[in-house]
Amino acid sequence: MNNTIKYIRLLVFIKLLLFSSYIIAQDTNFHIYLCFGQSNMEGQGKIEAQDTRVDNRFQVMASMDCDNLCRKKGEWYTAVSPLSQCYAGLSPADYFGRTLVAELPDSITVGVINVAIGGCDIRLFDKDQYLDYDSKDGKAWFANKVKGYGGNPYECLIELAKQAQKNGVIKGVLLHQGETNTGDTQWPMYVKKIYDDMLKDLSLKAVDIPLLAGELVSEPDNCCSTMNPIINTLPDVLLNAHVISSEGCPAMDRAHFNSEGYRMIGKRYAEKMLSLLKEHNCED
Repeated sequence: MNNTIKYIRLLVFIKLLLFSSYIIAQDTNFHIYLCFGQSNMEGQGKIEAQDTRVDNRFQVMASMDCDNLCRKKGEWYTAVSPLSQCYAGLSPADYFGRTLVAELPDSITVGVINVAIGGCDIRLFDKDQYLDYDSKDGKAWFANKVKGYGGNPYECLIELAKQAQKNGVIKGVLLHQGETNTGDTQWPMYVKKIYDDMLKDLSLKAVDIPLLAGELVSEPDNCCSTMNPIINTLPDVLLNAHVISSEGCPAMDRAHFNSEGYRMIGKRYAEKMLSLLKEHNCED
C-alpha cells in the first residue's frame, strides 16, 4: 500500500512539474500574430538593402522547410524577408513586425506566422470547404504552393499556431486577401467563418484577438479596388475586425504593391495594432 501511495504521489509530482514547465515556457512578453491571405500577404515586393536589417526581437516561425533560407518548419528565426514561402518577397508582415518592435518596450518580442498562397480564394482557408478550392484551373504552380503547406493551409496555420502558443501569446490575426473574390458580397461571412474556427481551434476569445484586414491596391486602373467597399463591411459582421487603408500605397502592377507600398501598409497594420494594445492596456 505504501509503495502504491508513493507511486501515485510521484505521478502527481511529475505532472505538476511538466505543467509548471509548460507555463514557464509561455512568455507573455512574446506577442504572436497569425498572417494569412493570397499574393500580397505572401509577399511580392523586391527585398532591398534596407529590408535586410532586422532587430532580433522580431521573429518568424517558418511555415515550411526552406533550404535556401536554412529554415525548418516550426522553428523560430530572426524575421529577415521573406516571411512566408521560400522564394517570396516583401509583404505587409515585414514592416508590421518591424514597426511593433520599434515602438513597444524592449521587453517585448514579436513573432509572426505567415501562411499565404497567391491566387487563392478565401475559402481555401475554410477547413470545411478547402478541398473545393485547392486547385486553380489545373495550374501546377498553384497546386505546388498548396502542397507546400501539406495540402491544407488552414490546418498548417493552426498546427504552427498551437506550437507557437507553447512559446508565447497570440495577440491578433492579419489578413490580406480579396483579389480572387472581387465582387463577392459574401466575402465578409467567409472571413468570419474562418476567424471563428481559428478562435475555437486555438481556444482564444474574440475580445482578445483583433482581425486586421488590409484593403487591396487602390491606385487607378488596378484590377480589384472595387473589392475595397466589400472589405470595409467586414466590421459589420465581425465586431473585432479593423480595416487597414491602402490609400496612397504605391503598386508595381495592377494587383500588387511595390516595396514601398508594402512598407507603408505594413506600418499601418502596426499602427492600428499599437492603438488597440494601448486601449486594451487602459481597460486593464
